[in-house]
Amino acid sequence: MLDHLIKGATVVDGTGAPAHVADVGIRDGRIAVIAEPGTVAEEARSSEDASGLVLAPGFVDPHTHYDAQLFWDPYATPSLNHGVTTVAGGNCGFTLAPLNPERPADADYTRRMMSKVEGMSLVALEEGAPWTWNSFEEYLGALDGRIAVNAGFMVGHCALRRYVMGADAVGGQPSERQMEEMLALFHAAMDAGAWGLSTTQSSTHSDGDGQPVASRHALPAELVALSKAVGEHEGTQIEAIVAGCLDQFSDAEIDLFVEMSAAAGRPLNWNVLTIDAAVPERVPRQLEASERARKSGGRIVALTMPILTPMNMSLGTFCALNLIPGWGDVLGLPVDERIAKLRDPDVRAEMLRRADSKEAGVFRRLANFGRYVIGDTYSEANEGLTGRVVKDIAAERGQEAFECLVEICANDGLRTVLWPMPTDNDPDSWTLRAETWQHDDVMLGGSDAGAHLDRMCGAPYTTRFIGDCLRGRKLASLEQAVKMLTDDPAQLFGLRERGRVREGFHADLVLFDPETIDAGKATLVHDLPGDSPRLDSKAIGITAVWVNGVEAMRGDVVSGAVPGKVLRSGTDTRTVSTR
Repeated sequence: MLDHLIKGATVVDGTGAPAHVADVGIRDGRIAVIAEPGTVAEEARSSEDASGLVLAPGFVDPHTHYDAQLFWDPYATPSLNHGVTTVAGGNCGFTLAPLNPERPADADYTRRMMSKVEGMSLVALEEGAPWTWNSFEEYLGALDGRIAVNAGFMVGHCALRRYVMGADAVGGQPSERQMEEMLALFHAAMDAGAWGLSTTQSSTHSDGDGQPVASRHALPAELVALSKAVGEHEGTQIEAIVAGCLDQFSDAEIDLFVEMSAAAGRPLNWNVLTIDAAVPERVPRQLEASERARKSGGRIVALTMPILTPMNMSLGTFCALNLIPGWGDVLGLPVDERIAKLRDPDVRAEMLRRADSKEAGVFRRLANFGRYVIGDTYSEANEGLTGRVVKDIAAERGQEAFECLVEICANDGLRTVLWPMPTDNDPDSWTLRAETWQHDDVMLGGSDAGAHLDRMCGAPYTTRFIGDCLRGRKLASLEQAVKMLTDDPAQLFGLRERGRVREGFHADLVLFDPETIDAGKATLVHDLPGDSPRLDSKAIGITAVWVNGVEAMRGDVVSGAVPGKVLRSGTDTRTVSTR
């Protein structure tokens, strides 16, 4: 007997093949039958009429930071709401395990680092996760049987270094013996199911003490040694970040990526490829790494987002503005001193000069303060400004845009929420995106879901992109859009029997209305442990989501079931060799 029968759905199977109408039956967590409508003879415990609705494979998000959130939110909201059934975690070199049992304080260091570098609520990290593990195996075990999505995890380079080197991981180099210990620890993590290595050399990544995170101190020889270890395990790969990911790679960064991927014989993915017609040289330069890797026995895959994800800013709390060269020194001051500095015309002039310099890279896009929209305000002096554009307010007041913005924020004690309007929302940029998506080494993703919770909400990229393909810019067909969100990432990670609507595959499915599928506006909610805030976005047009054959979501409401699986390398992933 079938567990459930979905009748008359328009099946978009994830392969890019034309959509077709079919009945789809689920049994024991798998897709048991796909047949012409009305021809399934087997009885079903439940069924539904899906006429006019699209049935697709569950979406696969290749870059998330749900490592902690899954403990207090097993549904990985809002990703599950938006049709995501599998998430890849442990990215950017940051994981919650392994933790050295001889140094209990390392857990606090890790929490503070995650709060700073990934914008997670420190209170939520402290109160929402059990922190009962030491080994990576124990961490994975703590999630087994309690999550509603499928989740696989890289092991973070920072955690490996901290475990072996302690405080010396920041600023130090491992001895020969420590390198052997690090490799043994890494092998143990992959034996337990880690998907491979994640690491960062990005200049934007600092720990809770303001110091460069541990992996930023690693020399190429260490990174290559860890990469070689990746190649000794089935179903593994690499995720890596360098400073050039934000704008354009240096020759040395390309050399490093190529050597790492070739040493492992595995794909290496990085994020995020920013596509902007105003900087036409960026895409060819970034994809040069992919071209060179293929010639050297490796593969380098760039993740890029198919939507523009708004990210709010603030002069009061840590955000992307702090990462502009020279700005961190000013924005890190106590509030009263910060306001005094920001009101100094000479200080503002120097800040603007640095923000418009080549060294600012992609952050140059944040320096057009006339294009900021005022969000939430908190003072009587700012009443009526919410939703207004700074350049209009500045013109009324006879001020420069940045001066005007500073005064508005100062009135609120720097609590004002700021929304920069995107600079790359022009037709030429969208045309360039559509062209770039066709490259064999470009993949959609990079949501950062689970991170930067009160600053951005990237999780809804799946529904927003499909809605745009159906009713908006129509830069891809429905079949191609679904393939890019399902089979493409499943193939990159070597997911076994996932990513397609096919008989015998795991029944990870999303049923949606093509006339309405979309994502609601991001709104601030306080539903994290400790009443901490995050941005959330309602799913529109998602009828139901099944994970391993069990209904996990219907009508944007979770079912309460936790059918997700911790996906372990080798068992749940196959090797995707680049040789």
